[in-house]
Amino acid sequence: MGRLQDKVAVITGSTSGIGACIARRFAEEGARVVVSGRRVDEGERVVAGIVAGGGRAVFQRTDLAQPDDCRALIARAVDEFGDLEILVNNAGIFPRADRAAITPEFWGQIQDVNVRGAMLCGQAAEPIMVARGGGSIINMGSCNAFIGGENLLAYSVSKGALYNLTMNWARHLAKHRIRANWISVGWVLTEMERQTQGLEGRDEQGLEHLSRHLPMGEFNTEDDMAAGCVYLASDDAVRVTGSNLVIAAGMGVRV
Repeated sequence: MGRLQDKVAVITGSTSGIGACIARRFAEEGARVVVSGRRVDEGERVVAGIVAGGGRAVFQRTDLAQPDDCRALIARAVDEFGDLEILVNNAGIFPRADRAAITPEFWGQIQDVNVRGAMLCGQAAEPIMVARGGGSIINMGSCNAFIGGENLLAYSVSKGALYNLTMNWARHLAKHRIRANWISVGWVLTEMERQTQGLEGRDEQGLEHLSRHLPMGEFNTEDDMAAGCVYLASDDAVRVTGSNLVIAAGMGVRV
């Protein structure tokens, strides 16, 4: 039996990248998974791969900027699998903008997805987890919440708010045995990140050169993040809440 055998998990932003890797890893560990995101074809492909491997998964199209979609996502887990024990708030957007170029619309778009969407999913999940006697909420953060970025002010602030949300949940939901934890995600070369780096003029050779200047001399991987999520979602972490699990290969470490 896997470490997440028969647990029900919702993973936001799981049509590709880190989220898809988490969904596949959870299914391998025995969880029943709700894959979600805006891209239907990609989401269905993730589900098909899980099912082909003997796992159980469904896809729910979700735009986290839409409150009704957030609530419908959580309801789908209960409708499909009769329970919800794990929520991974993985979805996030990270468009770049110089500080002087940030508009109210740009700022609001990032906060709506990265913070409000996570809050609404957690809000909808809370009564289900309270009724069942516990659960695990995992918020996928970023080292940028603490170290910032030259053109990532809005994104960094959104992740800082998500960190604060995590710690508030951990403090106030502990009495219900609902655990809330945060992962400080390091630099992961997802498909989307590669595209972003390409637009900024970095090719594969440039990325290789950059990696050699990172603390461990290499980027993090999607599998690194999925492994951390498995631990925090499992019974091995039954009394772990309010933690900041840094999976960043040394990036952002302060002495």
